[in-house]
Amino acid sequence: MPLPTVILPGYLASALPYREMETALEDCGISVATVPLRRRDWLPTLGGRSVRPILEQLDTTVRQIQERTGSDRINLVGHSAGGWIARIYLGEVPYQVHDTDSAYTCLWKAHPNVATLVTLGTPHVSQERWTRRNLDFVKNNYPGAFYSTVRYVCVAGKSIEGDRFRNWFSYSSYEQTIGQGNAWGDGITPIEAALLDGAENHVLDNVVHSPRPGKLWYGSPEIARAWAQFL
Repeated sequence: MPLPTVILPGYLASALPYREMETALEDCGISVATVPLRRRDWLPTLGGRSVRPILEQLDTTVRQIQERTGSDRINLVGHSAGGWIARIYLGEVPYQVHDTDSAYTCLWKAHPNVATLVTLGTPHVSQERWTRRNLDFVKNNYPGAFYSTVRYVCVAGKSIEGDRFRNWFSYSSYEQTIGQGNAWGDGITPIEAALLDGAENHVLDNVVHSPRPGKLWYGSPEIARAWAQFL
């Protein structure tokens, strides 16, 4: 019987676009809950500020699905920034790299309760100055597939090659992430940044970062079924 699964949306995303992903996992017999974020819930995190409000909502959702299903262990699925935020949630080092968090514990130690973490198009590294503080905290404290008791599965999309003239947006995004725009990725996250040392790394062709008409993304039914086998 598959473990219950919690989906953590990507940066600035609400829970609504993930209903497609939820349905695909439910069709695989998996009990699913998406952290019920609204776009405005991300506003306090803008400019590289603390993601504590997102972590708190993640923890609430995890506890709710555990109570509903009676399972003490779960799987986590993090899309885009949700993947590296989930790595903070697993950890045992207080997340107190922002002055605004000094009055909070900011420690969840969730790794004993998580069987598998699947990250989808997650930029696990960045050279963009607004995100460096958060991502450096993750990289320095939890490098690679850090917890041996957790199965790490990283999924990258390969659909758009960055090009300064033909695909400037993707080129710019890749450049801010890995310092090189001429790379392949999902249009936002280059493949190199989406993979982790020691994880089970998978590259899926023709997959874009977010829902787009006529395009496959990580939550499209056929793509979700491809990585759901790891849950």
